[in-house]
Amino acid sequence: MFKKILIANRGEIALRIMRTAREMGIQTVVVYSQADEASLPVLLADESVCVGPAASSASYLNIPNILSAALMTGAEAIHPGYGFMAENPDFAEMCREHGIVFIGPTPESMRALGSKAGGREIAALSNVPVVPGTGVLEGTDAALLAAKQIGYPVLLKASAGGGGRGQKIVRTQDELKSAFAQAQEEARLYFSDPAIIMEKFLEEFRHVEVQVMGDGQGHVIHIGERDCSIQRRNQKLIEEAPSNLPATLRQEILDAGVRLAKHVNYAGAGTLEFIVDRDGGFYFMEMNTRIQVEHCVSEMISGLDFVKMQLQIAAGEGLALTQDDIVLRGHAIECRLNAEDPDKDFRPAAGKIEEVYFPGGPGVRVDSHIYEGYVIPPHYDSLIGKLIVWHETREQAIPRMKRALQEAVIGGPKTTIPLYIRIMDNPFYKRGAVMTNFLKTRMDM
Repeated sequence: MFKKILIANRGEIALRIMRTAREMGIQTVVVYSQADEASLPVLLADESVCVGPAASSASYLNIPNILSAALMTGAEAIHPGYGFMAENPDFAEMCREHGIVFIGPTPESMRALGSKAGGREIAALSNVPVVPGTGVLEGTDAALLAAKQIGYPVLLKASAGGGGRGQKIVRTQDELKSAFAQAQEEARLYFSDPAIIMEKFLEEFRHVEVQVMGDGQGHVIHIGERDCSIQRRNQKLIEEAPSNLPATLRQEILDAGVRLAKHVNYAGAGTLEFIVDRDGGFYFMEMNTRIQVEHCVSEMISGLDFVKMQLQIAAGEGLALTQDDIVLRGHAIECRLNAEDPDKDFRPAAGKIEEVYFPGGPGVRVDSHIYEGYVIPPHYDSLIGKLIVWHETREQAIPRMKRALQEAVIGGPKTTIPLYIRIMDNPFYKRGAVMTNFLKTRMDM
């Protein structure tokens, strides 16, 4: 096992990785930008290295500085978390060239699956259904032709990205040119890759994803699935495990996820995202070749530590578990605590945390890097924490989540907590009638 790893990320995921590493006796080095000098991961790490100014392009995306920090501190491996460098095959390859283990899949797997265009090709070879769409579009003219063939509305998506970045819904030909340019610019800004694909946009569907672990030698298991349908601007807000799908359909989706991951001898943690339409048809969207923000709900129902499993696989210890070893119990719900104002179209709300109190009690978990006096910087994603609850059934988990939300106090910037309390009381949510357009169609916003 590694003696020291470098965490190339920030916020709650950096702290999450650090906690497991400490329990395993592994020393941690955290890189940080000048804006994050007073962040909790930096304060708690064994070592920390500043890799640049506030802008992520000059710090958390600065490959030479991150690699230099790893070499300077003697880190044997780098854990990228999610976002930033987590799905960058060039970074993973450079780690390998410098004798540093990248805690994640191989660059080859990332290139094959990390782009949405590549993922669609692998899905077809794995006999997994995909939404009608295209590969990488060469430009506006190609986009116009593709949209005419597919039929409006269509969805433009950054091939290299995730998290809703670089996604644009286009309903008419007149909107396409400007939407394509905007999607390209977002893709270039967030992922350093302007490549855009197009898919048919389905108005109502559920977003269901399969959590897999692989050893890189063809052994792949799933650890259940999650429903991530409650979203705003194509970014997830609430996630649950397991999904509320019929058993047969659920098993078909799980089998498809494993089949696709096996096709590329996948190594480490990965998530395969699917659309499920109203008629029970399902289609592969993309594979996130990293740990997910919402991995916690799958940990809660499985009793497993996914970061520990990542570290063991990366260190060459393999994947000892078989599919029969995976026992899923109960129901878990996660609410992303974002510093945003839901009443003003989720406008980001940076600023100082004047007061903070997190809930507790049976079956309650909080992953967060904030503390009283912490100043939320305006330069990064608005996620400041995650509240996760577990109970024996979904019907029991919902009131537990409502109770935990009502206990939570974050004084200062606006947060999404009041919205989540309302959702827990929503009759459509309570009975599981949830689609990705839930906020528009089932909530008075």
